[in-house]
This record gives sequence, C-alpha cells and structure tokens, in this order.
Amino acid sequence: MSDAPAFGLRLENHYARLPGEFYTRMPAERVGETLTLLHANPEAAALIGLGPSVFSDPDFVPVFSGRKMLGDFQPLAMVYSGHQFGAWAGQLGDGRALLIGQARDAKGDLWDIQLKGAGLTPYSRFGDGRAVMRSTIREYLGSEAIAGLGIATSRALSIVATGETVMREQPEPGAILTRLARSHVRFGHFEHFHHRGKHDQVRLLADHVIGEYFPAFAGDYAGWFGEVAKRTAELMAEWQAAGFAHGVMNTDNMSILGITLDYGPYGFLDAYDPDFICNHTDEGGRYSFSNQPGIGHWNLRALALALSSLIDGDALVKHLDAYEGIFVDRFRALMRAKLGLVRREEGDDDLIRSLLQLMAKTRADYSQAFRGLTQTGEDWLFLFGPAREAALAWRERYRARMDGEGDRRAAMDAVNPRYVLRNWVAETAIRAVEDRGDAGPLDRILRLVQAPYAEHPGEEALSEPPAPEFAGLSVSCSS
Repeated sequence: MSDAPAFGLRLENHYARLPGEFYTRMPAERVGETLTLLHANPEAAALIGLGPSVFSDPDFVPVFSGRKMLGDFQPLAMVYSGHQFGAWAGQLGDGRALLIGQARDAKGDLWDIQLKGAGLTPYSRFGDGRAVMRSTIREYLGSEAIAGLGIATSRALSIVATGETVMREQPEPGAILTRLARSHVRFGHFEHFHHRGKHDQVRLLADHVIGEYFPAFAGDYAGWFGEVAKRTAELMAEWQAAGFAHGVMNTDNMSILGITLDYGPYGFLDAYDPDFICNHTDEGGRYSFSNQPGIGHWNLRALALALSSLIDGDALVKHLDAYEGIFVDRFRALMRAKLGLVRREEGDDDLIRSLLQLMAKTRADYSQAFRGLTQTGEDWLFLFGPAREAALAWRERYRARMDGEGDRRAAMDAVNPRYVLRNWVAETAIRAVEDRGDAGPLDRILRLVQAPYAEHPGEEALSEPPAPEFAGLSVSCSS
C-alpha cells in the first residue's frame, strides 16, 4: 500500500482495466524547479469531495504538479487518433496530459483528475509536453465560465506556476493545469482502433464507456450512439445560444460524453458576427461560429464510421439523421427562453431570426443585446448604432408579442448573462500574472464567471466590450 498522499479521495484506476495498448503508464516528467500554487478553485475541489483546506496542505503542489503520486494511482497517458481540420492526422494522444487519478464522488460518479503541461509523454510528437501560463489561465477561466453558464464541461482545479520558461513564438512562463472531467475519452479514441482494423478493441472501449457512463444502454450499441449524438447536438445548441466559439473542433477534441473539452483558442462573441473565427490559425474558417453545428454532425459521422463494426449502418444513419432536429429543438427552446417567450405563437421563430439579423447587420454586442431586453430605457437602442429606428421597430413588435406573458424579467436575467469571459477580460488576468505576478484579477474574474447572471456591483466594467487597446486580440493554437 502506497504512503503517497491521497487527501481522502476514493481512488481507483478504472481506465487501466483496459489493455495496455490503450495507454502508457508513466510518471510525470519533473517540470520546473520552483513550483508555486498560483490559484486553486474551491468549487471544482468540492466536486470530488475536497475542502478548501487541501490547498494549504504541503503535499498539494507536489501532487498536482506530478512530483508526487496521488495515493497508489499509477499515472497514465491515453493514446487516440483523430481528424484535425477535416484531415486524418493519424495517431495523436495525450502529448502533454497525464491522468493522475480517478476518484468516486459521494454519488458514486467517477471523475478523472488530469494534469496538463506536466511534461513529455510517448504521444508528444514534436511538442515539449509543456503548457504556457497564458493558455493555462485561459482554460482555467474558460472551463469555469462555461460551467457557470450551465453548459456541460471539464472543470479546472488549480494552476501551478513552474518557474521555467517555455518557448512558443516567444519565451513564456510555464504552468501546469489540473483539470477534472467525468471522462476524457474522445471520438478519436474509437477512431484510433477502427482505422487500424482493431475492431475487438473498439468493442472493449465501447463496453468500458457504456458500463461506466451509460449503464442504461448496456448491450445496446445503437441506442448508445444515439445518446452520444443527442448530447452532441444539444451541446452545439448551447454553445450557439451562449455565443461561444470553441475554435478547434477536431475529432480528438470531441468528448464521448458530450461535454466541452480542450480549451484552446476559444472565444465568446463581442459584436455579433455569425462568421466569427476565434482561432487565427483557422485560415479557412472551418471552425467559425456559424459552422459549429455542422461540424458537430461531421464529427459524429467520423465516429459512426469508427463504430461501424459494432452498429448496423441503417441504425447509424437513423441517429445521424435525427441530429438536426435535436439541435433545432434545443436551440429554439434556448432562444425562446432568452426572449422570455412562454406560450407558443406563430411568428416567434421569425421574431428571433429578425433580431439576430439586425444584430448581425449592426454588429450589436451579443450578450448586451439579450441582457438589455429587460431594460426600459434608451440604452438598448444605442447598441444598434445608426439602425436605431429598425431596433425601435423590432422592440415595439417584441413588446406587443410579450403582452400577456407576465413579468419575465427575472427569468430572462437568469438565462442572459451579465458577464461572459470576453477575450479582453481573460487577457487582463493573464497580463497581471505575467507582468506583476498578481493573481488578484484572476481571482476576481473567476468569481464573476462562476456567477455570470448576478450583477456584482463595482465590476460593471468587466461586462463591457473591449476598449481599443484590447480590440482584435489574436488567439491561436500555439499554447
């Protein structure tokens, strides 16, 4: 029995029950010399039953940087493959990620505990296995912002500064992120074995995933695929309604559980632009905001092919064909809630569509345009610039439609966030840490995005579009 710290967690190495060709067992590389806990997240810690006192435990930083093992859990890096920007990329895998634990919570749900940036693995290819502070802070805040909006996602537990310099386009400070997820299994895990003709391993992995995460579908591979397609369609609808662009929807970044995974060059909309591209590496706009629902379907087709040795083709096609209807129904319900529409009337879809068209034409701020629907003054009209008269006409039509719906302001403010994690807001946290070693703005912003529907008096500036010096921030895959 190991004497390594376990912090009272109910650990088990569930993924390691699969054969060794699914992963490589290995300790973390010794990354950095001077390790410092930059920030830790009590909300995420509570998910696996840890209290905030754990952050002051002298073993916390060594464990959550990979210097020490977590209990008797033998760390491992997963292997998978995938399509990247629509092209088959072959073998990929956890090139800078390491699973250091799986813990059961009080409800019996299993959580992965994974380090990101803890060094080289056999799947690092040409990378260095490191993560930079910039991207680590963005994932830390981004995953918590998506969770705050009620969208399924991985979570962020802590950031450890490594004290070393990591080379990207320029030298940057290094960091290690600890993230939690119910699973890190991706579409690409199944593709990896299918495209090698290893159909027995596809079945083993499917049985593992269904047994742990989809027990209601035991023995029903087709029904399970339908549930994966449903969760993916609903996730896409939730991203679109929230104005969130993922940026790199490769199949190796798509969760088999339908959660938001792998925060790279993501972005929340400022000015509404349906063709917004948040990743400057995406020169062709494959992963633009408006393309996300279609890419979700494309990725499911790739998964369907990977499962074709298990599931009849007609059943796969049936569930793929159901995707669009599921997406539309979920997106319509979310947008109706944003407008406060309860009873159904003919013309409601056109009312929503015409608002989005007006916002696109005038580049009105996405979040403010919806949050402002509960206001009675003139501020909302100013969002539409010279199209004020068109906005006024739409608002009069909207108010006539709302007659008889009752007071919907509280319900609308509960689904239209006051705060989203705009790129410029994340950048203020990054610059404070990198320039001054100051984690204060990071702490403030984390609290805002974890409660995005509240008003937070005194923090109103962080709900605003970017000032000129922060406009046009460029985000890429170079993390």
